[in-house]
Amino acid sequence: MSEQKWQRSSLRHLADELGRMDHGISHTTVARLLKDMDYSLKANVKRLAGSTHPDRNRQFEYLAKQKRTFLEAGLPVISVDTKKKELIGNFKNPGQGWCQAPEAVNDHDFKQDALGKAVPYGIYDLKYNRGYVYVGKSADTAQFAVEMIARWWTTEGKNLYPNADKLLILADAGGSNGCRPRLWKQQLQEQLADRLGLEVTVCHYPTGASKWNPIEHRLFGPISVNWAAKPLRSFEFLLACIRGTVTDTGLQVKAFLVENVYQKGIQVTKTVMETLHIHWHEVCPRWNYTIKPHLANI
Repeated sequence: MSEQKWQRSSLRHLADELGRMDHGISHTTVARLLKDMDYSLKANVKRLAGSTHPDRNRQFEYLAKQKRTFLEAGLPVISVDTKKKELIGNFKNPGQGWCQAPEAVNDHDFKQDALGKAVPYGIYDLKYNRGYVYVGKSADTAQFAVEMIARWWTTEGKNLYPNADKLLILADAGGSNGCRPRLWKQQLQEQLADRLGLEVTVCHYPTGASKWNPIEHRLFGPISVNWAAKPLRSFEFLLACIRGTVTDTGLQVKAFLVENVYQKGIQVTKTVMETLHIHWHEVCPRWNYTIKPHLANI
C-alpha cells in the first residue's frame, strides 16, 4: 500500500491525482461522479456498544419493574442528574437560532473572563411531567445533589404526594449521585430518610446507559434546544431560558439559583457506612438499594 491509502483526499486532490493519470477532470465532476456512486461526506456514528456488564439487561428489566410498581401505587418517581456545567459570560453557546445577525462572543472561553460557573442539577417528576433545575455556583457534590432533592420534596414533592412515605430515585451510575460515592448514600440517610422520614429506593442505570435516564431527553434535551445559540451572559438569563422551556407534551419547568458553597473531598468512613440503615436488593445490589429511616428518627 502506498502512503496515499492513509491520506484524506479532497475533491481537488482526487482531481489532481486523476490528472496525473492522464484523466483530465474538474473537482466538481469528481463530486458528481462520487454522488452517482452513493458516496458522500459522513461522520462516525456511535452505534457499537463497548464492553457491557453481564447484568445490564437484567438491571433494565428490574428498573422498569420498580418504576411501574411505584407509579401504580401513586408514589413519587424522580429522575435526577447534573447537566453540563456552563460558563456564565459572553461565550459561544452551541446551536443555531433565528436572527438577522449572529451574536458576537469572545473568541476564547477563558474562565477568568466568566462571571462564574453554573452547575444545573435537575429533578424530573415522571408522573406530572415537571422539571426542577437548581443552579448552583459551587461544586457538584453528593451533598449538593441530595440537598436539592430534599429541597424539592419540602417545597414541591410533599404537596404533590401528600400521603407518600416512599420515594424512587432514578440516577446514573456515575457522578455526584452515582452508585459508588459513600457520601451520596450517607446524605440520603441523613437528609431524606432520617430528617424527612422517607424510605428512599435508588435504581442506577448501568454504566454507559445514561442516555436512557428520562431526565436526559425529557428535560435536559429541551433546555439545550431552548437556549441554543444564546450566550448565557448572566445567571438570570440562564434561569429565564430554563423556565421558558416547553414541549408539546406539556412540560413545565421551574428553576432556582443556589448560593450555598459545597466542599469537595468530604470522606465517609467505613464505620459511618455501617451505621446506615441500607437494604441492598437481591437483583443487582450494586445498582439497587433502599435506605430506610432509623427507628429513633421516625
